[in-house]
Amino acid sequence: MQFVIKHFRDLTTNELYEILKTRFEIFVTEQECIYQDLDDKDQDAYHVFCWNDNGRVAGCLRVFWKDEAAGIAQIGRVVTLEHGLGIGGQMLHEGVELAIQKFGAKKIYLEAQCYATGYYAKEGFEVVSEPFMEDGIPHVKMEMTPRDGVSESF
Repeated sequence: MQFVIKHFRDLTTNELYEILKTRFEIFVTEQECIYQDLDDKDQDAYHVFCWNDNGRVAGCLRVFWKDEAAGIAQIGRVVTLEHGLGIGGQMLHEGVELAIQKFGAKKIYLEAQCYATGYYAKEGFEVVSEPFMEDGIPHVKMEMTPRDGVSESF
């Protein structure tokens, strides 16, 4: 699977449309979660995504600064259209590497739906909060601290 990594300003109109379409299909339609997806963070983010054979974005996530002064990058809006193909794991690894290599992140933060903590743990994230509700879905805060410029999964 080949991933595309682009800053928001470099996305084509079609790429942006397909990213938003995939996020809507999973977060709103599949998970029945009505919330404001467009939160003004996309414009400052790098987007990691891949295409399937049907010309759809099969998976995407975004990486942006949560706290640049403290060196904390955040990964968010992690979604895969096609499940069970390993797209999510590869994509998350690409996002972590982006945060380490491009951002120089000292810590990487995300908010995970509770059922998905094992997915993030495989890449080295640890739960750092009690569960909380966000948009009607239980979440937890997770963090990882990269070692010597590489992710824990190496």
